[in-house]
Amino acid sequence: MWEITALVAIAAAALLWVDSMRARERAIRAGRSACARYQLQFLDETVAFARLRLRRDEEGQLKIARTYTFEFSDTGNNRRHGAIVMLGGDLLDLQLEPYRMQ
Repeated sequence: MWEITALVAIAAAALLWVDSMRARERAIRAGRSACARYQLQFLDETVAFARLRLRRDEEGQLKIARTYTFEFSDTGNNRRHGAIVMLGGDLLDLQLEPYRMQ
């Protein structure tokens, strides 16, 4: 009986991992798009996982909320921080550290 439980746990972990990779790719696209829109440099071309929690969407369904951080530059000589929150596979929030527009 414990073998079946172990297999189910492994399958659930694999599905969570695949879903997390898809959410990460969407977060990278969102960060790249935001930086392009505001004429910023999306540094390192990647995001870093910061937080995982459960959260309800607008319809009341419980989904996984993942927070990713990234860095961008407004001058090319500095690093500023940004954060992206993905709810399920959808972009929920994108925040950029304040910077001066040139």
